Amino acid sequence: MSTLMVSVSGIRGIVGDGLDPNTLVKYVSAYADYCGGKIVVGRDARITGEMVYHLVVGTLLAKGIDVVDIGITPTPTVLLTVSKLKASGGIAISASHNPNEWNALKLLNNKGEFMFPEEHKDYIDLLEKSDNYVSWDKIGKLTVDNTALQSHINAVLSMQYIDVEAIKKRKFRVLLDCVNGAGVYVMPQLLKEFGCEVIEYDCEKTGIFTRKPEPLPENLIGTMESVKKHNVDIGIVVDPDVDRLVLITEKGETFGEENTIAQAVKFVLSKEKGNSVVNLSTTRSIDDIAKANNCEVFRSPVGEANVVKKMKEVNAIIGGEGSGGVIFPALHYGRDALVGTAIILQHLLEFGGKLSELKAELPEYHIAKAKIDVGTKNPDSLIKSLESKYSKQNINTDDGLRIDFEDHWVHFRKSNTEPIIRCIVEAKTELKAQEYIEKYFAELN
Repeated sequence: MSTLMVSVSGIRGIVGDGLDPNTLVKYVSAYADYCGGKIVVGRDARITGEMVYHLVVGTLLAKGIDVVDIGITPTPTVLLTVSKLKASGGIAISASHNPNEWNALKLLNNKGEFMFPEEHKDYIDLLEKSDNYVSWDKIGKLTVDNTALQSHINAVLSMQYIDVEAIKKRKFRVLLDCVNGAGVYVMPQLLKEFGCEVIEYDCEKTGIFTRKPEPLPENLIGTMESVKKHNVDIGIVVDPDVDRLVLITEKGETFGEENTIAQAVKFVLSKEKGNSVVNLSTTRSIDDIAKANNCEVFRSPVGEANVVKKMKEVNAIIGGEGSGGVIFPALHYGRDALVGTAIILQHLLEFGGKLSELKAELPEYHIAKAKIDVGTKNPDSLIKSLESKYSKQNINTDDGLRIDFEDHWVHFRKSNTEPIIRCIVEAKTELKAQEYIEKYFAELN
């Protein structure tokens, strides 16, 4: 069965089993018709990237589209470059945290943002009528821009609230894990510009991931051990396309993906008052932090494009997702580990203590997750029955079903590809979160 997945998040699949040349040409051709004009193309470091790149660029040129190639770069660099060049679109060739055999096309609009659902629908409508190409004398032009990475670094160094000279004086000792992805091409330099002493771990330009690339605690055992071994102030981990930031404390313990965005929100709201936006599966810490600053939190459906759409609607000054994705719209509307790194270093500097102590000052919550196999049962009906059962509680149905109780919340979302319902629970203790997961598991079976 083909692994191809098409959604507002992009066109994703295993190379040779879903993501093949014919498929790539088909979807890129429709995107060219949708965008027109000039398109920025960047890719992460994975080994299939070069093959996909040539197919993408060749198709765009054959459609009469001018292409700006920015090379191996983080996905947020592509976003930033589209905006800077006022291009008509951008393609980030990256399967994000998926393993080596996967690749994907992440498609942007002319604002340097991921397509909103309505934009994605208009694009998909073009798929069956995009097999037309230009004549030989109208072929697009390819230019190479080698400045994108440095421009991204410079933009981060110039961010509001970031005092580069003060951070330099602190001389943070950092262990950096880029899982041999695109982060290798930018993160060491960024940290050195901040005056950090950098110990590199899995920072080779091979594009081959030596572990499961998603920066979850179970995949970071070696990284955590190295943090303790090298006696650093902080461990910084990015995923292959550098839009997610995960931190490790000086004790070699995970800071927590949810706490990355919580810490960023806490820092920004301490500097100015305003709205923040996170998705429905993100920690309640955000609500506590916003309340303490007399600010308001808005929640969106899961997915970066949905978060950005809501941020624009409410004019949010900070936002993101609990996967370690920080969105600081003063720079650009996209998850960006470079931005998150700058915020964390500045906050840690001003705090004056250790990263573990900074974590201890955050509200404490624990998240448990489960996939519940519903077999032949209708997942929509099952979720609807829970909505009816808990109708007197605080309910949100924008994306599946989220129910907020005084001591916990639960979020149910059905899968579009498998007969399962994903269930996320957050409570004050790990034990309580697990107990609630088991409770809801029983109710759905």
